[in-house]
Amino acid sequence: MQASTASTVDHAYERLALIASPSPRAQEAAATLLGAGEWVSLGECDAVVVLGGDGTMLDAMHRMIDDGLDRPAYGLNVGTVGFLMNRYHRQVRLRERLALARPIAVAPLCMDAVTQSGEEHSFFAVNEVSLLRETRQTAKIEVSVNDRVRIPELAGDGVLLSTPVGSTAYNFSASGPILPLDSQMLALTPISPFRPRRWKGAILPDRSRVTFRVLEPDKRPVAAVADQREVRNIAEVRLAIARERQLTLLFDPGHALDERIAAEQFAH
Repeated sequence: MQASTASTVDHAYERLALIASPSPRAQEAAATLLGAGEWVSLGECDAVVVLGGDGTMLDAMHRMIDDGLDRPAYGLNVGTVGFLMNRYHRQVRLRERLALARPIAVAPLCMDAVTQSGEEHSFFAVNEVSLLRETRQTAKIEVSVNDRVRIPELAGDGVLLSTPVGSTAYNFSASGPILPLDSQMLALTPISPFRPRRWKGAILPDRSRVTFRVLEPDKRPVAAVADQREVRNIAEVRLAIARERQLTLLFDPGHALDERIAAEQFAH
């Protein structure tokens, strides 16, 4: 995901929409907020407040991407993982915090996938697109960058392409690099590679176009996953940043996502 940051500027978000996780804690927080002011629909709002964890925020971002909406999203963590969220306090002071929030612009990956039967699917990924073996058989995948074959045959559990925001998620678990938000880079990371054994992946400019082609698909079927959306029996996947679907995340001063990403690199 391409990302850019801006200096803290006072913003007036008058009309707010609310999206909440179905969890009891999120619903309790939602009831408190709903009773404290007027709310509007997602299509009518100046900004959307998201209650839950990172999964709820990803769902909200996908909803806006699919509907072609660009509404700043301000998350409050009442879930399990809150990397994309701000801290939640019972005394929220929502308007005050929104006025001081720091915007970070992000753009997702677009995945164009073709199955072995010729079906075409297009999905967006906020975090990453991963190709994964469907059976016990090792996957074999050809990897191309900007129409040039870079890895003729990658054998392993799979491969993924991650945005800077997603670089701390599955990518990091697969031993991929953490990318600063303003790096304008993508992480190309193998998943449990068997061959080439010493290839640890690559860091690519975010203007790069990446293509994965599945080898021996009948014997070694592969699925493609764009965040939570899966397509099975893949033949080929083409990936590029979708700059026209850019969104904005809002963070409290001192809790911006770029600082969290930097801190992750020193976690132990």
